[in-house]
Amino acid sequence: MTTIGRPVFAPGPDSPWERVHEELVRTGSVVVHGRMPDWQPDPGAADLRLLLGRDWARYEKLTRPGMRQRFLASRLFLRHTAAAAVQTLPHLVDVAYLPGGRPYVRGLDQIDISLSHTDETMVVGVTRRGRIGVDVERADRRLAHTGSEAQACTPFEKRHLDRGTESVRNDTMVRLWTLKEAYSKALGQGLRFRFTEFGFALLGASGARLVRPDGSATDDGGWTFGTFAVGGSHVVSVAVFDDGFGELSDVSVGTTLHEGLLDALYGVTGGVPGPAGSGDPAGVLGDAYGVDAVAGAELADDRGEVVTDGALGEVQAAGDLGGIGSAGRQP
Repeated sequence: MTTIGRPVFAPGPDSPWERVHEELVRTGSVVVHGRMPDWQPDPGAADLRLLLGRDWARYEKLTRPGMRQRFLASRLFLRHTAAAAVQTLPHLVDVAYLPGGRPYVRGLDQIDISLSHTDETMVVGVTRRGRIGVDVERADRRLAHTGSEAQACTPFEKRHLDRGTESVRNDTMVRLWTLKEAYSKALGQGLRFRFTEFGFALLGASGARLVRPDGSATDDGGWTFGTFAVGGSHVVSVAVFDDGFGELSDVSVGTTLHEGLLDALYGVTGGVPGPAGSGDPAGVLGDAYGVDAVAGAELADDRGEVVTDGALGEVQAAGDLGGIGSAGRQP
């Protein structure tokens, strides 16, 4: 059975990254959290363009200082975490994006990644089992009695909220909200289908099970969910889908590809990493600094505001609801 361990804290680029790889090997997935101020590089860092890769063009186009800082810190954090997971160097991790904005690592199909950030807290999830989604919110974000229950909760979840005490109502809402966002991110749907079309039964302090809107059980279809408190102020939820193809015993890049093959692929020129040489997979596999279509909302600071009525959208994505709803197909 898939297990999700507690998030690992990464205080900066010089973190003890061995724990990330060890956790990935031990459980099949790893969640890492960090603080944005700890991930701001020195102004004018010479290797910044190399580290950002294809994200460099997007970074240059950002004009608001706060947005630039969040984007820079989150992308460096994502690359360092993915690199630690597969035991390679951050500048060799070529992050690209699907049309809806979901990140993935080009050339590393053995792992899946997910990124979330709010305020100064960032979270990255990595799995070798199939798909992963993560979401982070402030633990004190006000969701109860704001209209969010009508937007995001199923009848079963509303009954659960009403049975609980008022003192825990908002905590429960934050937990449900982050679980739904993590699940939708793992599916690659974001906020493209109604949160009222699927629900969660909360299990203990950190577990959860996917249920139908009326609360009836459904085949989990390989999904595992978890919720954790991090940093004393935030809640992180994780959704992992086991695709059933078995586990990879070795996800390290260094033992997956022969060094000679890597050099041939990356076109070593005097052993110096650069746009035309080893260490720049983006330059080999495609437009090194091209801009992929990514949802602009991912860059914005939500400032703790509650999603307004209608913001969740009216169109439910076809299928991929874990056996719930009209489509009922497994991802």
